[in-house]
Amino acid sequence: MRARQINSAKDLEVYQMAYDLAMEIFEISKTWPKEEKYSLTDQIRRSSRAVCSNLREAWAKRRYEAHFLNKLTDCDGENSETDTWLDFAQDCGWLEQSKHHELVQKCRSIGAMLGSMIKNPQPFLLN
Repeated sequence: MRARQINSAKDLEVYQMAYDLAMEIFEISKTWPKEEKYSLTDQIRRSSRAVCSNLREAWAKRRYEAHFLNKLTDCDGENSETDTWLDFAQDCGWLEQSKHHELVQKCRSIGAMLGSMIKNPQPFLLN
């Protein structure tokens, strides 16, 4: 079996998972109270989307290991922030426990993939 070639950050499984999560959060957050529009709703949308945008930046900077790792660390931080906002959404009563669990598990999977990339960046770097 031949490995699939990765031509851009969009080809990375972690990018695809993070993008899907951001879109799922966007759809769910449409139902949240209007008074949360500029706080919880805006914050969780921004942090979930930032995982993807920082991955794209990391990919563009993979010629330099330090820059690549810096952007991956930013991705991981944004993913952790998204997880925190999910907790707030559940505790405020806007996210059912089962949906919260599902979304947090997705955050954890994304975090594990990012952690793996941070621990072993060599396969992603340009020579």
